[in-house]
Amino acid sequence: MRAAAVLEAGWTGTSTVPSRGLYPHQWSWDSAFIAIGLRHLSPLRAQTELETLLAAQWTDGRIPHIVFNPSVPLDAYFPSPDFWCSSTAGRTAGAPRTVQTSGIVQPPVHALAAWLVHLADPGLSRARGFLTRAYPRLAAWHGYLLHRRDLGGGGLVSVVHPWEQGMDNSPCWDRPLSRVTPAPARSFRRADLDHGAPEDRPTDLDYGRYVRLAADYRDRGYADGPGDFAVEDPAFNALLAASEYALDRIARELGVTGPARRARAERLTEALVERLWDPAAGMFLCRDVRAGETIPERGVSGLIPLLLPALPRGLAATLVRTMCGPHFGLGGTTRLVPSFDLLGEAFDPHRYWRGPAWFNTNWLLERGLRRHGARGRADALRKGMLHTAGASGFAEYVDPYTAQACGVTGFGWTAALTLDLLHDRPARGGNGLTAIKGEDRA
Repeated sequence: MRAAAVLEAGWTGTSTVPSRGLYPHQWSWDSAFIAIGLRHLSPLRAQTELETLLAAQWTDGRIPHIVFNPSVPLDAYFPSPDFWCSSTAGRTAGAPRTVQTSGIVQPPVHALAAWLVHLADPGLSRARGFLTRAYPRLAAWHGYLLHRRDLGGGGLVSVVHPWEQGMDNSPCWDRPLSRVTPAPARSFRRADLDHGAPEDRPTDLDYGRYVRLAADYRDRGYADGPGDFAVEDPAFNALLAASEYALDRIARELGVTGPARRARAERLTEALVERLWDPAAGMFLCRDVRAGETIPERGVSGLIPLLLPALPRGLAATLVRTMCGPHFGLGGTTRLVPSFDLLGEAFDPHRYWRGPAWFNTNWLLERGLRRHGARGRADALRKGMLHTAGASGFAEYVDPYTAQACGVTGFGWTAALTLDLLHDRPARGGNGLTAIKGEDRA
């Protein structure tokens, strides 16, 4: 199978790189999505994928967004380990001494991935103590986010860099990024342009702002606080809530008593609705913590809370209408949900996260549609994803109108989530939501 071949080509022996050329290290949320697909090929490898990532966790609980492979040349990727200086700049925050990492984070998909990986082979998981070893690390990770990153004081987690949210170049960040003085272009060299077309990648101005934010965070010793960029993002918080449901299932599997995680997930859902729901937009919007206001841009992030079971029925129905309406066009002008508003001034069908369709966000939305009863639309989206993944050569992302491949091909999570869709067929009742629903399938 071609999707399996992509994952085999990216396997390093302990983890999977998203792309050998463009992304030659281990990325946090990539590995979570990759493990979800790998569980169908090798539950052991899927467990190892997550264990490798968790082994690089900092003692303050954060899971870094990159774990660097020391055998990869420093100039193969920027920012490289000598930019982040994790073992020195991150010493107070508890960065590991034996492995180099970045100092920022990515969306918390990990507990959801761990539970789904366990369900793939519960016997192997129990024999290896997979969940027993993963649980305290995942609990510490959630604790870090909930207690160190509630920068707005309203019960939601803030991201302090666009790279943390994962949708790096979204127009949703343009307004808060405008406050950031970019690092001089001569102070860094972009390795990404060696592998991707400049018209598909962030501009030099945006990249300079990313570098400045990361350098300032590093120079503060990776201490958290409301700096120049602090944003409450709907997708990041929805994925934390989904992983809280999963962590509840893991705790019950292990017989562990502790926080009421289902109640915590429901509180996160309530905070999302209270702080980020915009009735006029018909979806969730990002909130600029420093400015104290929502950001009037429609990104795919604002649809991701459809994943959550406690979302009020009326809001869920509105999200489905918005997804299928003129701003995102699902089932009409587009076959996959684009990453940004088709009618927005900043929409670009090819530029990184400013319009192209991505497979991880569509995988999450397919689950959300199915959860809230829109099975026909979920089936059509699943069919569209499977067709587009294969036809595009498992592209990193695609033009939402034409499905033309953009970025790199042979991309890790595209292949992995294709495998998950192929194996987890709706006709068999498997829709990948048991970790959130709390059903007993183990």
